[in-house]
Amino acid sequence: MTTPVSTQFYHHEADFRLRCGEELPGFTMAYETWGELNADRSNAVLLFHALSGSQHAAGYNPSVPGTGERWTEECHHGWWEDFIGPGKALDTAKWFVICANSLGGCYGTTGPSSLHPRTGKPWGSAFPQVTVSDNVRAHLLLLDHLGIRSLHAVMGASVGGLCALNLATTAPERVRLVVPIASGCRTTVLNRLIIFEQIMAIENDRNFRGGDYYGGEPPTYGLALARMISHKTFVHLDEIEKRARGDVRQPDEGLSWYRLQDNVESYILHQGTKFVRRFDANTYLRICGMWSSFDPVREGGAESWGELLGRCRRHRHHFLVFSIDSDFCFYPEEQAALVRHLEDAGVSVMHITAHSHKGHDSFLLEPMLYTPHLVYALDAARPEPEAATDPGM
Repeated sequence: MTTPVSTQFYHHEADFRLRCGEELPGFTMAYETWGELNADRSNAVLLFHALSGSQHAAGYNPSVPGTGERWTEECHHGWWEDFIGPGKALDTAKWFVICANSLGGCYGTTGPSSLHPRTGKPWGSAFPQVTVSDNVRAHLLLLDHLGIRSLHAVMGASVGGLCALNLATTAPERVRLVVPIASGCRTTVLNRLIIFEQIMAIENDRNFRGGDYYGGEPPTYGLALARMISHKTFVHLDEIEKRARGDVRQPDEGLSWYRLQDNVESYILHQGTKFVRRFDANTYLRICGMWSSFDPVREGGAESWGELLGRCRRHRHHFLVFSIDSDFCFYPEEQAALVRHLEDAGVSVMHITAHSHKGHDSFLLEPMLYTPHLVYALDAARPEPEAATDPGM
């Protein structure tokens, strides 16, 4: 039976200055936790979600205040259900796991669809651009609120892995183990082009209205197209063909002259049209912008990779880097580049390649490929007990 869980909310009352120079007049962050924090608060694991994820990583949560119809049935079960719980990779008998909705999100954290405290209307186009480092600083304030000074581990997959890397390099004293999964060390030209295509799809929807569409028709066509563009990088093409077999034909929704020719077209259209029911277009743009602009050296306030990762060496970080050999979103070469930077900086790193036919989404679907390595790395990163002192010395 799936364990019920409820979303909690942290309210930061002070102004929060973003990297772009604008300020939020405070913010709310939605988060969930699993397991128990131990007496010395040393067993905390922070998990960053991917582009369209949420704070709900495990358990059953049928409603989140403030999300309205966006919290669809697809959201009710945790996106990392097979990884979090007793005896799983993140064993909640050992670890206190925290996951929060990203700043700019649409699942309870302050974002473009939230009400502006000074106008009482949705932020819309007025909501500023958010960077990875902004999101990480907001998460660190949440940790302060929870009384957690030092994390046992920080981990994240895809865009979440970029956040894990930023936390490790901007607040190195606050973590021991760093686990980026199917992520990278910079935004590649290919990533930026694919992200820009998605941005253009939303921007050119006539209902987008510059981002001020709340109260009217939302830009569902543009958001669906953006999701269709991204989905083919998340799922291996052979897997898409496999999933599209059988009678899964969808209506020719959004089409005037063209008619769907096969089940592959029908499958990808279905992925786009179901996504718009659970996500907000403005949030999608903010996270796309966060991803596209990511530069770990610049956002870390460093001049070089050596300077940036030297912080991890001085704080004796351990890195566990996962690649997926069939990943079309963050290619394995991207993790290999990160590993080279870590090795050049003298940082302890283990690099594991998951052999999968499922592409980027393997990290969501195949716990057996990751669990043994996660369990080992989490246990190995425990601090060594201090040697007993001989009272006679």
